[in-house]
Amino acid sequence: MDALLALDQGTSSSRALVFGRDGRLLASAQRELTQHFPQPGWVEHDAEEIWAGQIACAREALGKAAVKVAAIGITNQRETTVLWDRRTGQPLHRALVWQDRRTAALCEQMRRQDLEPMIRARTGLLLDPYFSATKLRWLLDTIPGARERAVRGELAFGTVDSWLLWKLTDDGQGGAVHATDVSNASRTLLFDIHRGDWSDELLHAFDIPRSLLPEVRPSAGVFGQAVEFGVAVAGIAGDQQAALFGQAALQPGQAKNTYGTGCFLLMHTGAQARTSTQGLITTRAAQVGTQAQYALEGSVFVGGAVVQWLRDGLRSIGGSGEVQALAESVPDAGGVVFVPAFAGLGAPYWRPDARGALLGLTRGTTQAHIARAALESIAFQSAAVLAAMNADVGEGEHLTELRVDGGASANDLLMQFQADLLGIPVLRPRVIETTALGAALLAGLGAGVYASTDEIGAIWQLDRAFEPRMSRDEAGARLAQWDHAMRQVLAG
Repeated sequence: MDALLALDQGTSSSRALVFGRDGRLLASAQRELTQHFPQPGWVEHDAEEIWAGQIACAREALGKAAVKVAAIGITNQRETTVLWDRRTGQPLHRALVWQDRRTAALCEQMRRQDLEPMIRARTGLLLDPYFSATKLRWLLDTIPGARERAVRGELAFGTVDSWLLWKLTDDGQGGAVHATDVSNASRTLLFDIHRGDWSDELLHAFDIPRSLLPEVRPSAGVFGQAVEFGVAVAGIAGDQQAALFGQAALQPGQAKNTYGTGCFLLMHTGAQARTSTQGLITTRAAQVGTQAQYALEGSVFVGGAVVQWLRDGLRSIGGSGEVQALAESVPDAGGVVFVPAFAGLGAPYWRPDARGALLGLTRGTTQAHIARAALESIAFQSAAVLAAMNADVGEGEHLTELRVDGGASANDLLMQFQADLLGIPVLRPRVIETTALGAALLAGLGAGVYASTDEIGAIWQLDRAFEPRMSRDEAGARLAQWDHAMRQVLAG
């Protein structure tokens, strides 16, 4: 059997999933990942815990599936930054997570130096703490001796995919592979997405030694041998590009929204890098072969994480699976609007200084109203991103459907409300683990299990289509209520 192992290293957990050649999920395993918040706005992970959890999941999932896999694919939380010693393989510091905002002042300083237009032109990204370059700069400037060691070639930088690839291929004799794929490289602020290479101009602007950087390769292809498992790592893509691939959204104009810790809406734009005027970013899509592929992306920093906050912060639910029942215990949010700007605001606002707010509270507000408003906030934020995307592409190319995936896409209440706000069908596939599936499919292509991407489209199957039920007038009124709340938050 041509089974495939996907390592799905996310923000809140590490998972391993085994898929059959037909895309059926055969087995899975998961470990939660500890979140560290040393200061307000700072978010860190222990890179060794990431590795330990991920390898444990891989062993468990393979044990459950009891099949031999043909290849391994990696998909990962993007932008999260790891710096380690090339000789010992030991991290020098906890990983700085994509949500981390400690470099906001550095970004503002570079903005005042008028560097953002050049950065935007080369990378398709905004100058924001979200991305890896300023995180890496902070590590080099803060850890004693790190910059000098980096110049001497003693250290390695990578996003989480590179860290896992290094650990998987480390044979103890200097054989570890230091590489990444184009989709992850395009999230660092150091990669020229048009030339397809690290940019000396960007490295100079961020004061990053080139010796730190991994080799950049296409997303499908043999990266190296996973020592413990005796098979090739043959596919790598950042989580959102992997989900786009797993949704079989391979043609220009196709789009998906992933409801994970954050929400990420991507539209495939083919071989054309389209520049946004609406606060979206241009990024590399997963690449098979030599032809570069691009996507427009809108990133919502707090999506499913708001449910975690209900569980861990407010303690209004005992587990994430309880939120739908609590929210459905009231007919509506009772006028409550929840803006979950726990880590600033992403697209299309890009306000790292914004903070969360609960508005419209009355004496009659209950935990159920807050839970419903929390779920609705995920859909409202995604609707704002889709509106920006439609404005970018023009009326003739407006989205006519949205494919959805990720853990929160299993929530029928949320998906129905999303369709109501957007006014287009929301399509949920049978396999909502499309991030992991995308990594597995890329590995299958890289290892020759699939002959071409033509086979990928046939694997995608619909589970349920959520058709809009709300009138456009009512949807417009709800969106106006959200816009009013956002103006108050943005006004500070």
